Amino acid sequence: MDASVMTAVVAAAVLVCRAAVLEIRTPGAGRRAWAFATDRRALGAGAGAGLALGAVGWATVGGAAVLAWAVLAGILVASLTAERRPPPGE
Repeated sequence: MDASVMTAVVAAAVLVCRAAVLEIRTPGAGRRAWAFATDRRALGAGAGAGLALGAVGWATVGGAAVLAWAVLAGILVASLTAERRPPPGE
C-alpha cells in the first residue's frame, strides 16, 4: 500500500476517533458531528468536490492515492457545508 493512501486512511480514522470522543464527553455530539451524512446539499457539495479533485488528480498524477485523498476531501467539504442544527432542547 502506498504511504500516501495510508496517510489518508489515518486521517479518516482520526475523524472517526474524534467523533467517538465527542460522543463520550457529550452524548449526542458525535451524532451531530456526522449529521452531514443526511444533508443532501452537503453530500452534493462533497461529492462534487471529491469528483473534481479526483478527476484533476487522476489526470495529472494518476494512482490510488489521489482517489483516497479525493474521497477524504469530499467528506471534509460535506461536513463543512452541512447545515448545523442546535441540539434538541436548546
